[in-house]
Amino acid sequence: MKKLLLLSTALIAFSLPALAEGSQTPQQTQATAPQTAQDPMMEQISYLQNEWARIKYQVSGQESQLAAIRKLEEHAAKVTAAYSGKAEPKIWEAIILSTEAGIIKGMSALPKVKQAKTLLEQAEAIDTKALDGSAHTSLGSLYYQVPGWPVGFGDDDEAEKHLKQALQINPTGIDPNFFYGDFLLQDDRYDEAKTYLERALQAPDRPGRDVADTGRRQEIKAALAKIAEKMNSKGRQFN
Repeated sequence: MKKLLLLSTALIAFSLPALAEGSQTPQQTQATAPQTAQDPMMEQISYLQNEWARIKYQVSGQESQLAAIRKLEEHAAKVTAAYSGKAEPKIWEAIILSTEAGIIKGMSALPKVKQAKTLLEQAEAIDTKALDGSAHTSLGSLYYQVPGWPVGFGDDDEAEKHLKQALQINPTGIDPNFFYGDFLLQDDRYDEAKTYLERALQAPDRPGRDVADTGRRQEIKAALAKIAEKMNSKGRQFN
């Protein structure tokens, strides 16, 4: 498989509990939430998720995106430190680091993805099923998009292993199906890729995740269009 030195900015919108999309601060989220008992850690996860979706799909311009994601990264590191024994903050800090790497691109992005990999391995060791297996989805994504040795840690076998584990945990999820489909596409396994991407496109909506789901479906449609183009081209070649 062709390794991408430039991490895809498609990385990563993982399946989370029913949390509201938006750009609220943690304090605003608390103020507008129903008057029920709140999990403080999940309030922070909600904020990270909401801001990530806003930055990824609604902020335009590389400089603006980079400034916003770096600010969010600082907040994510504080959440991880505050809940050091929990998997969820580590997963979201890794998501944000990986997204920043996708904006930076090139060799300078590698320290970010290596840090993300470490966080995801720690999260997986704490709770392999946290956030519907998102640590596996993310690790798989990194393994197939990062260059292999001696530049990076990319490894197709590890990628497929983690993506299949993610699908075992969350078989109907939009993200594990999308990333496994994209992995298969990058490996020129077009028929298999089409199957998983179509499953991703038909995945159920995630409550409160309109921004993330809409953006992800656009990426799925682009991947399916690429498969159609490749298969048509191949058909013309052999006709």
